[in-house]
Amino acid sequence: MEEAGAKPRKGVSCLCGICNNRKAALKRPKTLQQICRECFYEVFEEEIHQVIVKNHLFRPGERIAVGASGGKDSTVLAYVLSELNRRHNYGLDLFLLSVDEGITGYRDDSLETVKRNEIQYGLPLQIVSYKDLYGWTMDEIVKMIGLKNNCTFCGVFRRQALDRGAALLKVDKLATGHNADDMAETVLLNILRGDIARLSRCTAIITGEDGPIPRCKPFKYTYEKEIVMYAYFKKLDYFSTECIYSPNAYRGFAREFIKDLERIRPRAILDIIKSGEDFRISTSTKMPEQGTCERCGYISSQKWCKACVLLEGLNRGLPKLGIGRSRGLDNEAEKREMKGRSSDGQTRSIESKQCGTLDF
Repeated sequence: MEEAGAKPRKGVSCLCGICNNRKAALKRPKTLQQICRECFYEVFEEEIHQVIVKNHLFRPGERIAVGASGGKDSTVLAYVLSELNRRHNYGLDLFLLSVDEGITGYRDDSLETVKRNEIQYGLPLQIVSYKDLYGWTMDEIVKMIGLKNNCTFCGVFRRQALDRGAALLKVDKLATGHNADDMAETVLLNILRGDIARLSRCTAIITGEDGPIPRCKPFKYTYEKEIVMYAYFKKLDYFSTECIYSPNAYRGFAREFIKDLERIRPRAILDIIKSGEDFRISTSTKMPEQGTCERCGYISSQKWCKACVLLEGLNRGLPKLGIGRSRGLDNEAEKREMKGRSSDGQTRSIESKQCGTLDF
């Protein structure tokens, strides 16, 4: 029996800071509050529910595609949306939408996880592939261009592939698993790049309302560490390997900086998002005008969308075409190279594969 006033022994758990009943099992990364698992599940799900309600992300009867990669973010998003849809009677028809980029040893394995999620959550699955849409896999693209700039191709193609998959499903919105860490990283990246156009809209919780399929981010204020904790404690089935082609991605450096800030001050992530929300673009700043691609009909501020430009470069044997701001079809060196390649039959015809097989 311990004497009165004696200090508690090391290893003795404190009580949950919310219910004051059960023993604390974890410290929330966002608030540093020590809470039990049950209360963590409750506050985690309730915060996401409040984000959905306050921002009017969904309407009853809507068809919603959940972008599913098999990773922690999309797996937790699919699970939580399924739970909240039943609990709060959102009245949504949910679907899983996956993109097969054609990365051997990575995407083929993660898609097996998504297929299991389809059965576990009872959600129909639609898979679209780069090979079917563009005639190329990422393995083939990397073989041609190397590991530099490969993320540019993948990011542009994936965004359009998701929209095309969503159109196939005839959904009203696409929900993605972008979390608070992702949002903060994007704010920093757009500042570092001087990308005013993207900076003005990168913190919006709903984007693309003027495009074919609006997108929403229910995890906008949800910390990545808490998503990992939720998936771990709930024993969700997800794929945890990083893409084999992304170790040198520019975003990775911003991610490390955000992690350093979080260790010093956890609230820094939300503060960066808030700063991005409060940015005001000068009225004298010339913004790109939204239009449609003359070739495939996809949204674009240029005559051709970025995907069509990149795809033309690949098909003509000029993979650097469209990379950077100064590249274009009038580059004389590229024209000469294209002519030389065409003469020896090593170049694919530009008409061999259009940018996507589904017109908007």
